[in-house]
Amino acid sequence: MTEIRIHGRGGQGAVAAAHVLAMALFAEGKWVQAFPHFGVERRGAPVASFVRFDKQPIELRCHIYHPDYVIVLDPTLADTEAVAKGLMPGCSVLLNAPGGSERFDKFRTATVDASSIALEHRLGQPANPIVNTAILGAFARFSGLVELDSVIEAVLGLIKRKQDANVAAVRASYDSLRMTAEA
Repeated sequence: MTEIRIHGRGGQGAVAAAHVLAMALFAEGKWVQAFPHFGVERRGAPVASFVRFDKQPIELRCHIYHPDYVIVLDPTLADTEAVAKGLMPGCSVLLNAPGGSERFDKFRTATVDASSIALEHRLGQPANPIVNTAILGAFARFSGLVELDSVIEAVLGLIKRKQDANVAAVRASYDSLRMTAEA
């Protein structure tokens, strides 16, 4: 089983990112779970979403405590304990940031400037870019767990507004991934 934790702030699309990723994995024949975790105050507050998948049915029903992959949508969260909690050797971290974070030097780490990509494609507002699709293309390339075409098909099936812009953001992030550390 592979487990993925997505950290962001309310309004960035962490929940939608988990849903799109789960649908892309499902389309490739995998068993999946995707679920959010947030409090009552969501806009701007830290949120997390979880995705787990396997080749067989998943009976586990709990949060993800030791993820195989962590995706960080908001660079201000990169150095928080919530993101670092439970990371084990072998974990891979994808950051939405122009540069890396020293906190993750002992992990396989990559970055993509998903905020700039989202703004370039008019996804969200300058103060709050919606980076969910802009990070998923980079994740497909970074992880090798899901095909880019499957992510695009899931975006087209689930995201009803600005489909062309969202697909363009997926492709741009795939092409813009930067490896920052190989653990």
